[in-house]
Amino acid sequence: MWFESYYKNRKRWIWITVLVAVLSLFSLPFLKFAFNFEQFFPTGDPDLEFFQKFIEEFETDDNFLLIAIQNDPSIFDTSFLKKIKQFTSEVSQVKHIKEVQSLPDFRLPSINLMGPTFTPLLKLDNPESLKLDSIKLLNDERFIHNLINKKANSTVVILKTEDGIQIKASKEIINGVNKALENKGISDYHILGRAYFQTELSRLQFKEILISTIISSLLISIIMILIFRRWRSILIALSSIALALVIFLGLLSILGRQLSLMSALYPILMLIVGTSDVVHIMSKYFDELTKGNKKKFALETTIRQIGLATLLTSLTTAIGFASLLSSRIIPIREFGINSAMGVIVAFVVMITFTCPLMSLFDSNLLIKKTKSKYNWNSFLDWCFRKSAMNGKTIAILSFIFIIVSVIGITKIHTNYELSKNLPKNAKITEDFMFFENEYAGFRPLEIACHIQDGYKVYDYEVLQAINKTESYIRSKEEIQTSYSLSTIVKSLNQGINFNRQESYVFPDSSDYGPIRQLMKSNFLMGSESLISKDQTKTRISTKIKDVGADNIKALSRDIDQWINENVDDSIVKMMQTGTGIILDKNAEFVRHSLLYGLGFALLIVCLLMGLLFKSIKYLFIAVIPNLVPLLLAAALLGYGNIPLEAGTAIVFAIIFGIAVDDTIHFLSKYNLSYAKHKDVEKALYITFTETGKAIIYTSIILFFGFLVLLFSSNQPSVIIGLLISITLVSAVLADLFLLPLIIRQLDKPKN
Repeated sequence: MWFESYYKNRKRWIWITVLVAVLSLFSLPFLKFAFNFEQFFPTGDPDLEFFQKFIEEFETDDNFLLIAIQNDPSIFDTSFLKKIKQFTSEVSQVKHIKEVQSLPDFRLPSINLMGPTFTPLLKLDNPESLKLDSIKLLNDERFIHNLINKKANSTVVILKTEDGIQIKASKEIINGVNKALENKGISDYHILGRAYFQTELSRLQFKEILISTIISSLLISIIMILIFRRWRSILIALSSIALALVIFLGLLSILGRQLSLMSALYPILMLIVGTSDVVHIMSKYFDELTKGNKKKFALETTIRQIGLATLLTSLTTAIGFASLLSSRIIPIREFGINSAMGVIVAFVVMITFTCPLMSLFDSNLLIKKTKSKYNWNSFLDWCFRKSAMNGKTIAILSFIFIIVSVIGITKIHTNYELSKNLPKNAKITEDFMFFENEYAGFRPLEIACHIQDGYKVYDYEVLQAINKTESYIRSKEEIQTSYSLSTIVKSLNQGINFNRQESYVFPDSSDYGPIRQLMKSNFLMGSESLISKDQTKTRISTKIKDVGADNIKALSRDIDQWINENVDDSIVKMMQTGTGIILDKNAEFVRHSLLYGLGFALLIVCLLMGLLFKSIKYLFIAVIPNLVPLLLAAALLGYGNIPLEAGTAIVFAIIFGIAVDDTIHFLSKYNLSYAKHKDVEKALYITFTETGKAIIYTSIILFFGFLVLLFSSNQPSVIIGLLISITLVSAVLADLFLLPLIIRQLDKPKN
């Protein structure tokens, strides 16, 4: 009854879909792009809660923008330093900039009989004095790796920004900085910081989406031309896929969903999923027309058989993506939700647009009779015979594959590096590596110091413990700079002793009295960022080189152990925190959430299989072949020395969600054929020759579709594309050879 109404109103369904697409098109300019490190913080983590309280009492540890300006052979040139001074003055007026610090404006404290004063670090108008000052600076730990590099051919202008700036403010800052650089004729520079990351990555993100959409569309068009050959059929297929993509993106815009770094995958996923649905439904419809059936009967048969299977594959694919909801990382969860919505959108468009539209044309306008069909039949006939005659070989190879995969899985690690997640051949990556090689790097590390009852923040015992800890931290080659109350104490000790370089040391308790008085008077600028308002907490701020999450974790354990053994926690308790530590914790949650999510997805898919086929046996038949691509993907991570992190974790959800589609189509056709003929081999042969063709078509599309990611400048996207393309080939082989073997074994009594 429903089909009669559906067929009668098919033109209305077409116009409704087109209208929705037009409305979606108008909403596309309002799509939101966002990138900030907080998105990747694992929710519900006690360390994150501690860090959030920490920044409430102090400030964020990424509220900076570093601008390294080069001048060969040396920065100690009067005209160059004056240019830096002018640039510093101009950039300090940029909106959202709170404070600016640069070498020409830096002043050292001096304490004499007249009281405390500040003297310029460099005397710009005295070349001889400038030369002597440069020698001192290159041997001063406060400036090397902070304001100047070891080669002395670049200096850093440090901009302190407002806390927690978002994309709009970041763009305003970067535009203001670029304008100031241009006004002063500065062309040789590098930038690092939150505002720069947000601005550049959002720009590259939009570019990635545009390029991936264009390349994917061209690829899909070529494949459609090779498959259908009639321009009407090609136009129906391409317009269906395009409408699904537009409606999906429009839905994201209307719902206010923000596009993160992984959003470049959306066009590819929608094009591929939409193409898979369209190829399966159109192939079946054309087969029915080729048999001589009328359009109405052919469409009804197609929807009842392939439509139901496609609905199930859409649900299982959506469930595969929804498995990412188990992740604690917000962008991963958002990717899962958005992708699941996209899969459902693609199915709805197929039912409301593709099916009604192709039923409006006669078969001779849609189908071009060629010999290619018989070539496919020959290939599929060969696959059927090989699967029937080589059961033992297939079983042995499958067993060997499992052993090799398990060995590879044991090699998986989580030692990811930020630099390897940045776009290749991009200035942002070049800038990041410049600061890694020439300065202290980017990854912040904070040591939160809680003063215990009976002690004050300026007490000698407290500062002595901080100094010991800071000295130990600075002994690590991965850490080249630090800032704490100990730094201020040593600077004041040097100021009291006529700024002699050898006096930049932590004083004895007998010499600390005058320094304590100066500390309490907030004499030295910068101390306010180191002490909480209630003066019960302070901090040691450092940066760690990008040496890998696992290596940093080992370093972190070493620091904790040293603190436990050498710092009296009755005086001060210390705990590591910071954005770097929180981001690294993602690796601890990736494996757990991945296994939990996939396990839940497998359970739901099993239940759907049981409802569709009404047999527990089919649960095993469906699930076993789809473990093959998952095992291969995991093994490739291990053998390829690819770290398992937030980006690569989504590979497993994509593979499972998509690979299970072909298995469902295969089993659906086999189930129908077996019910009709009551013969396993005949049912398998029919399944190979009819559904096998659509499976190969969609697999080719999937393979080349994800290879489009090789054009991405985002390195994780390239890895994702390669992993998915390679593993989906294994999914096809499993469906064509392992799946029939399992069916023959489990259905043997019936045969």
